[in-house]
Amino acid sequence: MAFTGAGISTQSGLPDFRGPDGIWTRQAKGLPTKARPFNSVAPNEGHMAVAELQNLDKLSFLISQNVDNLHLRSGIRPAMLAELHGNVTKVRCASCEAEVEKAVGLVKCPSCGGKLASSVVNFGQPLPQKALEDSYWHSENCDLFIVVGSSLVVTPAADMPKVAVQSGARLVIINQGETPLDQLAHLRFWERIGEVLPPAVARLKRLMNLSQE
Repeated sequence: MAFTGAGISTQSGLPDFRGPDGIWTRQAKGLPTKARPFNSVAPNEGHMAVAELQNLDKLSFLISQNVDNLHLRSGIRPAMLAELHGNVTKVRCASCEAEVEKAVGLVKCPSCGGKLASSVVNFGQPLPQKALEDSYWHSENCDLFIVVGSSLVVTPAADMPKVAVQSGARLVIINQGETPLDQLAHLRFWERIGEVLPPAVARLKRLMNLSQE
């Protein structure tokens, strides 16, 4: 399974938070933050590599801390994805937690009639219960946990890799900055995501005799 943070979307033009040119890094230096509308960017090769793992039946589940909708746009099936911090294109029912696409005039849940609000989770707000439960279950039952572009400091999302390792999974971390779990990783990559994940998926396809090369 895979776990993604803001770092996977930097190649699409969206800033991360704690990276060398991240939002909080720039703020700490007194520099203006760089921002782009989410709908102005597209999935990059990192997103597409994760989607390819799904298409190869090598991805059991995907947990994402991102709200940018790029995983769904890359082809990840909704049932395969837990967006722990929400999605800017969706609203969530306060009663049944059903999520639907934003639409003008849509204020009540089509399923139960409950009140709809933005699905994006702000600091201090609880995470969606079903997404959290699904994330814990898959973390406990996977054999390989791949972290892609996350500093692993925002909990409870960042607890998932530890849960996986404690349950016997191998841990791979692909992130340019340090994380608190680096010492737990069985493989640790410091390079850019685009330099690691797409070539790894291409090699997997060759091993599966699926490459067109």
